[in-house]
Amino acid sequence: MAAIVNQTYFFTLVFAILGLSDLCLIEAQKGGFSVELIHRDSPKSPLYNHLETAYNRVTNSLRRSYNRVHRFKPTSVSTKDAQADIIADSGEYLMNISIGTPAFDIVAIADTGSDLIWTQCKPCSQCFQQDAPLFDPSNSSTYKTFSCSTSQCQNLDGSSCSSNNSCQYSVSYGDGSFSNGDLAADTLTLASTTGPPVAVPNTVIGCGHDNDGTFDEKTSGIIGLGGGDVSLISQLGTSIGGKFSYCLLPLSDAGNSSKLNLGSDANVSGNGVVSTPLTKKFPPTFYFLTLEAISVESNRINFTGSSFGKDDGNIIIDSGTTLTILPEDFYSKLETAVSSLINATRVDAPEGLSLCYDAQPVFAVPDITIHFTGADVKLQPLNTFVMISDTVTCFTFSPFQDFAIYGNLAQMNFLVGYDTVQQTVSFLLTDCSKS
Repeated sequence: MAAIVNQTYFFTLVFAILGLSDLCLIEAQKGGFSVELIHRDSPKSPLYNHLETAYNRVTNSLRRSYNRVHRFKPTSVSTKDAQADIIADSGEYLMNISIGTPAFDIVAIADTGSDLIWTQCKPCSQCFQQDAPLFDPSNSSTYKTFSCSTSQCQNLDGSSCSSNNSCQYSVSYGDGSFSNGDLAADTLTLASTTGPPVAVPNTVIGCGHDNDGTFDEKTSGIIGLGGGDVSLISQLGTSIGGKFSYCLLPLSDAGNSSKLNLGSDANVSGNGVVSTPLTKKFPPTFYFLTLEAISVESNRINFTGSSFGKDDGNIIIDSGTTLTILPEDFYSKLETAVSSLINATRVDAPEGLSLCYDAQPVFAVPDITIHFTGADVKLQPLNTFVMISDTVTCFTFSPFQDFAIYGNLAQMNFLVGYDTVQQTVSFLLTDCSKS
């Protein structure tokens, strides 16, 4: 996943005059704005492979999801160690952004499971293959590095000091991928879908001069949307009131883009909204919720906890993980309850999945409700079963050791809003193609 840091970003357009940049940020503070989230398998994505079938893409997404779980190992004792357990290039969404003055466009993986925003930079002693030109910080009039004595440097896990007293960052991944370089600040420009581009001066970024691993040549780096201090969300801070939301399109709408909403545009309101507390835990990158139970029709199965804890903060919500991952013992009870109510022929499941059926003829699936603290989220059939071939459909929940991750298939066609000030996550059933 990400140190993976995980996965997908994109924005363009430019504001070279600092005063105009500040004005755009002020407007964002007043009204909020939205940006595109491009699924990596969308025709809009540079990672799109026209030779793959829709089912190939679903299968690959499920495989990445299963691999990404390792990034959330709770055994680490520091943020740096936690990142070392992350698998690179497994995020599901991309963003287009621009860095510098004049603005330089990059495509990066958007990831709610990581924090640092970084891109490959010139000069590059070792870089992974990248089709697009590298960012050259010497061409940006607003680029500046941090000295080792700055708070930005001293507060960053994994930072070090170079011989010329400039701050160095280092992130590494469980598959051997890594990025090392200068910790710097520059203007970040986001291409709003609801108004003019939004420029964010003095954004802390990593300018990578030594990077390698399993990154795709169509991307340039990672945009962290996690809860840590250097994530995009945290750096936008009061300008967005600590609020962001997204509405993820179903896989059947892969040709269109989802939206990431920031500030007042991220408000989740109306009939049917349910909210649950965010729990602050280590590492602060991850968004922890509390799962109390899952109901299959009227059968309520109480959740007994995971490696993240038995009570508060026992499950992570993550937009970069496709499946919903549950501890093996609890999953077994859930699968038994689901399968007992399905009248269809069970078939062999591919790796990473457990419960699959012959989809012909079409069969009814039971109602499944996720009981978070204070929020009952009733899922739709598209959230609980996914077609992996013309004839096979599979349950979108999967067992893995004692992990608990609420994945993006369960979130599709829900407006999901995060309020990091009030420490809540809200859900509203929504037709995301109309949002």
